[in-house]
Amino acid sequence: MIVTDTHTHLYSEAFDADREEVIKNAMDGGIERFFIPAIDSTYTEAMFQLRDAHPETIFLMMGLHPTHVKENYTDELQHVEEMLSEHTFYAVGEIGIDLYWDKTFLEQQREAFRFQIQRAKKYKLPIVIHCRDAFDEIFEVLESEKDDDLFGIFHCFTGSLEQARKAISYNMKLGIGGVVTFKNGKIDTFLKEIPLEHIVLETDSPYLAPVPYRGKRNESAYLIKVLEKLSEIYGTSKEKIAEITTENSKEVFGI
Repeated sequence: MIVTDTHTHLYSEAFDADREEVIKNAMDGGIERFFIPAIDSTYTEAMFQLRDAHPETIFLMMGLHPTHVKENYTDELQHVEEMLSEHTFYAVGEIGIDLYWDKTFLEQQREAFRFQIQRAKKYKLPIVIHCRDAFDEIFEVLESEKDDDLFGIFHCFTGSLEQARKAISYNMKLGIGGVVTFKNGKIDTFLKEIPLEHIVLETDSPYLAPVPYRGKRNESAYLIKVLEKLSEIYGTSKEKIAEITTENSKEVFGI
């Protein structure tokens, strides 16, 4: 059984003390593929070091996270452009709009999101979307950019059934992680209505640990708890869900 974590921040400072152990624990549990989203330029070197240490299992994305769209966002977007032109990445992400923490830079977030979607199209790459309190704003941009070159993953999907179907209409897979195990997560109530062909697995580690680890540091090994929950929801084996979601990840990332 090969399981794919399509979204983990393994370069995060949260793993500085035991990163290799965390990777080994995950691989011992069958998680063999790790896709690494970017945040901003300050983490780029750490991402490259992680990839160089595990070239067979670590696959990098490049992008500017919406909560890091600040006064210097044009410099950060230039960094994204340079990295995409000089190195191999498997997605542009994570990108999007986040209005939970701060609405100050909404227009700049919109601009950065659109810019990075267009760069993804240029390099024939998927996008990985971060959306928090911003479904309408995200969908507005996606609608204006919708074409055959737009595809990717709606990371950490937490919306409604209607929003799930709308995301899928833009050629997005739904990234399902620890939230599906939360009592108040809600997506577990309708997820069975979404065919498995539209689902990929993720942790977003070190964030959003699934039950029974909620509130603790998340790690890729805990993806098995998400797998177990989906097995329960869809009424099929963990192995089958692992197989389908890993194939879905290959369809998105091309590897």
